[in-house]
Amino acid sequence: MKAIRRFTVRPVLPEPLRPLSDLARNLRWSWHAETRDLFRSVDPERWAAAGGDPVRLLGSVAAARLGELAADRAFLDRLAAVAADLDAYMTGERWYQAQTERLPAAVAYFSPEFGITAALPQYSGGLGILAGDHLKAASDLGAPLIGVGLLYRHGYFRQSLSRDGWQQEHYPVLDPNELPLDQLKEADGTPAHVVLALPGGRSLRARIWLAQVGRVPLLLLDSDVEENDLGERGVTDRLYGGGSEHRLLQEMLLGIGGVRAVRAYCALTGHPEPEVFHTNEGHAGFLGLERIAELRAGGLDFDAALETVRAGTVFTTHTPVPAGIDRFDRELVARHFGPHAELPNMEVDRILRLGMETYPGGAPDLFNMAVMGLRLAQRANGVSLLHGDVSRRMFAGLWPGFDAEEVPITSVTNGVHAPTWVAPEVYRLGARHIGARRAEEALSVGDSDRWDSVADIADQDIWELRRSLRELLVLEVRERLRASWRQRGAGTAELGWIDGVLDPDVLTIGFARRVPSYKRLTLMLRDRDRLRNLLLHPERPVQFVIAGKAHPADDGGKRLIQELVRFADDPRVRHRIVFLPDYGMAMAQKLYPGCDIWLNNPLRPLEACGTSGMKAALNGCLNLSVLDGWWDEWFQPDFGWAIPTADGAGTDPDRRDDIEAAALYDLLEQRITPCFYERGRDGMPDRWIEMVRRTLSLLGPKVLAGRMVREYVERLYAPAARAHRAMDPDSARALAAWKARVRSAWHGVTVDHVETSVTAATAELGTTLGLRVRVGLGDLGPDDVEVQAVSGRVDEEDRLTDATAVPLKPVGAPDAEGRWVYEGPLSLDRTGPFGYTVRILPGHRLLASGAELGLLAVPSEDLAGAGLLMR
Repeated sequence: MKAIRRFTVRPVLPEPLRPLSDLARNLRWSWHAETRDLFRSVDPERWAAAGGDPVRLLGSVAAARLGELAADRAFLDRLAAVAADLDAYMTGERWYQAQTERLPAAVAYFSPEFGITAALPQYSGGLGILAGDHLKAASDLGAPLIGVGLLYRHGYFRQSLSRDGWQQEHYPVLDPNELPLDQLKEADGTPAHVVLALPGGRSLRARIWLAQVGRVPLLLLDSDVEENDLGERGVTDRLYGGGSEHRLLQEMLLGIGGVRAVRAYCALTGHPEPEVFHTNEGHAGFLGLERIAELRAGGLDFDAALETVRAGTVFTTHTPVPAGIDRFDRELVARHFGPHAELPNMEVDRILRLGMETYPGGAPDLFNMAVMGLRLAQRANGVSLLHGDVSRRMFAGLWPGFDAEEVPITSVTNGVHAPTWVAPEVYRLGARHIGARRAEEALSVGDSDRWDSVADIADQDIWELRRSLRELLVLEVRERLRASWRQRGAGTAELGWIDGVLDPDVLTIGFARRVPSYKRLTLMLRDRDRLRNLLLHPERPVQFVIAGKAHPADDGGKRLIQELVRFADDPRVRHRIVFLPDYGMAMAQKLYPGCDIWLNNPLRPLEACGTSGMKAALNGCLNLSVLDGWWDEWFQPDFGWAIPTADGAGTDPDRRDDIEAAALYDLLEQRITPCFYERGRDGMPDRWIEMVRRTLSLLGPKVLAGRMVREYVERLYAPAARAHRAMDPDSARALAAWKARVRSAWHGVTVDHVETSVTAATAELGTTLGLRVRVGLGDLGPDDVEVQAVSGRVDEEDRLTDATAVPLKPVGAPDAEGRWVYEGPLSLDRTGPFGYTVRILPGHRLLASGAELGLLAVPSEDLAGAGLLMR
């Protein structure tokens, strides 16, 4: 029989145990070992059955056991110590509070998904895990973030396999009352809501749930409320589900509803209002429209409000290809805004222009969420050095005339939250050598360039640690593989072979991630005979542990999974290669530490960052990867291997895969397996252990989310907060009027004449030339522009490379023709072919970049001369 109604019955804890409830409802337990150990001691069997979720644990413990614990002095002492530690963590000064600069009072961080813990399944992959790590690291640093997302009633899908290896999706219903969440309540105790207007006089209401992530509140909006019609109740049903209008409504709720939720939260709790809004990918871009509407209600016109919003907004793109960006039909967007829908006092045409693809090759009938995100943010970044370059080239059309290097998109390389991803065994080894407090600070704050103390750890300790982690993974894999085969319909009598799957003394390679085609799950299968030889080598075998989910609508990705599963099902190799379904945080936390090699072989440069290899590295696992994302930036032969790529424009895709797969096999056969299996005089692989040591000491500090968040604070949040404070209403109006005037007059800006004090084609290194330029400014004046000399090496086509820009100064008044003369020095500081040019950019104290308006003037072709030849 099925119940006709469902309730969540929460336990009543004895008074001495009341602090357990506070500990369970602050998600710091997910990265704080002492808190988890305390909950495990409540009832180890129920803790395991609850999947390590304290809320579920407390809902299942018998009253008699709670009574025992309430009278257990040793347990109560532990409880008091852990509760006091959480209180000190929540209230004490941390890195952020120790900074001398006036930093933002608060930062609102919007993301469509957050991977905090497996107990709150609101993530699909890298974007969500990164967002979760961002909040956790901000909490550890004391940074006053407010997270904003959606609460999906089915989360992302659960994955299993059919008998023939085809991915099956399952969507369990999540009850918020059974999750570590609390409803945000009004002062009178009623649930707080946000409301969006929909076409046809309908409305979309959403409750606000609060997850406490250490010091950081995370607000999650939930449309499954009785006041909504059935269609509106389903808006927050699934992460990345539904059709185009469904996704549009989700993103309107996230952006517009999210701002309203932040306002409600700050009003009800007294939390400082955000000075900076951070849009994590384009999904939340509508938050800028809501903020413009707020400012217009306060008396600003659209253009002044836009400048105010831009000043305090940071936009992060995670997408290396245009196909990965959300784009909506213009008519669909238009229908959901304006007089009879949301933001009724906003001109629909102004909204549509923000998302219009105005660059060559753009589709004028589509509304581009990333384009809107860039136009609504004065500061933008990619998520690795290489991805920053890819992003500048991908979006260069928004800044016509500028070289891609000058497009105002910087980069902050992602990091990972070490306390979440470092295995307890690894942490204990570190704590044994430098002390628990120093180890905790090293992993969370991340303010060191090297972990030199790793050098003091004995080879024997490192090798024994790696072997024990591998053994734990083998046990985990066998348990998960047995459960998977049972789901596939196998009986117990068929599964005796699983007891021999994997070997704790064999080189273990991990590969786990989402399964879009560009990540090339099956590249390892390119030459199956060669792979079998690697797996079954009599002296130097390897073994693979593989996991990953394809999007439910991606049949191509599902076919890749099926192809790999069928290979792994072969009785000849199934003890050496396994595919584990339902990849998620809980599996990942066992997988990264237990592997010796972390494999990543995407099509370069389509991996924006790729943080799984970072998590592996923090556990002493070595990376074997294509030079893409973060690995392109930090690879050194000291701590891993780079797979050579064949990414020339003319390379056939099949041929490219053949070449790169062959390179992968070569590395495994000739360099990696010998390094792992060769033993020194002490019976240990000395070269391998040294690489593990260097991975931990040199790479470890770089990959931390603490380092990443500190970079966001220093390079993006603090400048955005300064710009926000400078943009008072009068300044915003003045800047908007200035931009309008400059745009309308720019056609009159020209570079008319350029001359130097040296006319020869060669000059000595160290020479300083005098540069004299005559320019026309039309209706503008010197205060409106900056005239620059741009110099650097030149290539065969006289294009400047590695260029440096130096401002020139106006001399005297305009001549009889209204032309201005600018002068300045030009230092010849590099040998070889050298050249220069002159350009004019808009100039204003409130611009973050000279490229911000996308306007520049350069000499006409008949003025351009060849580069100087330096000697």
